[in-house]
Amino acid sequence: MNENENIKFDCSRGCTVTRNASGEPVCTYRRGCCKLEDYDWLEGVSQEQFSDIFEVRFKNTRKGFYRNGCGQSVKMGDLVIVEAQSGHDLGIVTLEGPVVARQMQCKGVDPATTEFRRIYRKARIFDIEKWQEAIAREQETMIRARQIAAELGLEMKIGDVEFQGDGTKAIFYYIADGRVDFRQLIKVFAEEFRIRIEMKQIGARQEAGLIGGLGVCGRELCCANYITNFKSITTAAARTQDLSLNPQKLAGQCGKLKCCLNYEVATYLDAQSRLPKVSEPLEFEDGQAWLVKTDILREIMYFSYEKNSLVDIYPLEASEVREVIKMNRNGIKPESLRLEPEPSLPEFVSAVGDDSITRFDAKLRSGKRKKNRKKKSKEQ
Repeated sequence: MNENENIKFDCSRGCTVTRNASGEPVCTYRRGCCKLEDYDWLEGVSQEQFSDIFEVRFKNTRKGFYRNGCGQSVKMGDLVIVEAQSGHDLGIVTLEGPVVARQMQCKGVDPATTEFRRIYRKARIFDIEKWQEAIAREQETMIRARQIAAELGLEMKIGDVEFQGDGTKAIFYYIADGRVDFRQLIKVFAEEFRIRIEMKQIGARQEAGLIGGLGVCGRELCCANYITNFKSITTAAARTQDLSLNPQKLAGQCGKLKCCLNYEVATYLDAQSRLPKVSEPLEFEDGQAWLVKTDILREIMYFSYEKNSLVDIYPLEASEVREVIKMNRNGIKPESLRLEPEPSLPEFVSAVGDDSITRFDAKLRSGKRKKNRKKKSKEQ
């Protein structure tokens, strides 16, 4: 029990921190704890090309490719000291081997022209102690930074703070609707925290990915799980899927349109390309039939003899609608839709009453009746 209490989970960096018997920090990499983790599907495959390039991960989603120039044997899960723009940083090696080449190709990194920053060495106890001291300052620094921004009257929200491994620099992630002049803010930050300052603007979707959470579907937010490139989402995606334009249902936890609206747009566009365009009512022998509803994926169109009415609707397949349109153009009116056989609509099962205490009573009584019938038949 005491051992579990001493374990500190750092999910933003994907590791656990404990103290050994001598009080020294021990950091262990946890693969499943990382946001936007890349699965090494080529694990165990050897490849000499790019064998000295590793993916090193820092806080949240910040990671990069570094070349091992220290001569030490580096493997996945090691804490390493890497070259930074000023000073040095501490990160965790998250990918090695041939999968790194696939990741560089995916990120658009050309190994022939890119100058990779170096891995100096593996992290020592002193480096990890300094790293943990810098991490401990992040929460209070973020709270104080928000207070300073409010005192200066800046319309911005500081969402997160990330300290560099050597504790000499911090990245302030902020959200703002418009352009913010934070020259005075940087001066105040430098005097207050005595560190080098870097301001990095992020969007609402990126903030949700940094914080994480559960969506209405019950699963982890896509932006926190695997999405790295945020594409623009418009209400046209909802219209294409015939969804109700209700902002409360279409918006995610970030306040923007849900990323999952784009998932099935291509499927709906493909199905819509096979549906005929019905701009006028169809002519039948007993009157005009108006299009009131379309099942896009099943390619079934529903018509009613009353305009804008969902009472007494009749389904027609897209191919049949195309034939009717062709007949109407030739001046031919097909027979009435009422002569069509009743469609076999899908049965919807309701969960109402499933939790009733007496839900098994009817089955038991019916079973007793069957036994009684068998007894009577034997007696007769």
